[in-house]
Amino acid sequence: MTSTVIHAEGLCKQYRRGLTAEPGLRHALDRLVRSPLSFLKPKRSESFFALKDVSLDVRQGEVLGLIGRNGAGKTTLLKILSRITRPSSGWAEIRGRVGSLLEVGTGFHPELTGRENTFLSGAILGMGKAEITRKFDEIVAFAELEKFIDTPVKHYSSGMYVRLAFAVAAHLEPEILLVDEVLAVGDINFQKKCLGKMGDVARQGRTIVLVTHQLNQIRRLCHRAIWIDAGSVRLDGNTHQVAAAYESEMSRGAGAADQPRAGNTKARFLGWEIVPSHLEDPGENPADPPEDRSHVLSTTDPVTIKFTIEVREPVRGAHHGIALRNVDNLLIWAWAANDLNLDPGLHELRYRFPALHVRPGPYSWQVSLYEGETLVDSWNCLPEMLVATETYQHERDEWNGILNVPCQFTIQEAADVAK
Repeated sequence: MTSTVIHAEGLCKQYRRGLTAEPGLRHALDRLVRSPLSFLKPKRSESFFALKDVSLDVRQGEVLGLIGRNGAGKTTLLKILSRITRPSSGWAEIRGRVGSLLEVGTGFHPELTGRENTFLSGAILGMGKAEITRKFDEIVAFAELEKFIDTPVKHYSSGMYVRLAFAVAAHLEPEILLVDEVLAVGDINFQKKCLGKMGDVARQGRTIVLVTHQLNQIRRLCHRAIWIDAGSVRLDGNTHQVAAAYESEMSRGAGAADQPRAGNTKARFLGWEIVPSHLEDPGENPADPPEDRSHVLSTTDPVTIKFTIEVREPVRGAHHGIALRNVDNLLIWAWAANDLNLDPGLHELRYRFPALHVRPGPYSWQVSLYEGETLVDSWNCLPEMLVATETYQHERDEWNGILNVPCQFTIQEAADVAK
């Protein structure tokens, strides 16, 4: 059984904002002369929680992604786990040697060279000189700093800082690697190398906790994700599902409500759902437990989507339309059926798809029903459909298209093709 290497319970971190640093004696005397009454005014400040009652467990070899808005508390959590910051309450237990990369050049001395800082950083991580020497050439090659390794790091660019800092942290074999958003500073090729290296680290059975706003990095690398919101754990679970739920709220905003619906009272759409495979036969018992059904699409296998409509008065020669839109309201797919006759009662409109190869994220179904030129009902279906399938996309979010199609890549010699 895989052991727990990070265990945290009730972590809280409280700060005070509004406080200013005490001035020196000269400034204090000047203030006293200019405005004596200002010394009598109380200094205003308020307390806030950067982290509030956070509990989590991370198992050995697990890759955990932390997502959330800027200021949500992700970095504060990593600093507590790294023993850089002391929690206001709660506790965390770490079993294993920790390597952390939280800020650009953390632990580097600006006057020392890249070579000297490599040994210094390695020593801080608990490595002996012989171990650092054995890994040194590999570290420098990975960071691509062979020509600058004996240059003081105060002359490095932020990208060079990141490359060396990450190379040291990843190559000196920590059992637990904590990585913050610093990889966003590097170029695309270096980020790809870092992702590959972290994948190698994970396959060796070591543990990674990763903070990034690149959701595709989270989807590709992490076994599990935690959404931190306003200092608390909002959602903890399957990577694709957590990422899709976070993306949905960030794109549309919280508190989305059903919109007023036009139309008459002849018929009304009541709900929609993804039909589980064991219920795809319309003759199955509809009273099965509701938890067997979902609005989350987690497979690229054939899938059935069901829309329930209540018909109160007969509808004749009806036109039914359906559309699927992404989070940017871009039309992905649409279809229509004509000359429908619906008698009073509940009806299920079922759509069977061989697969829905769309990129992970939130989507909305739109359904409508017309009788002649008269609108009977039109509904922007809620909740949204969250696509939480495996991603088959470029590792950079900005190079992600609408489709999410698995493919096989091979390289063949031109001479072989001609045969």
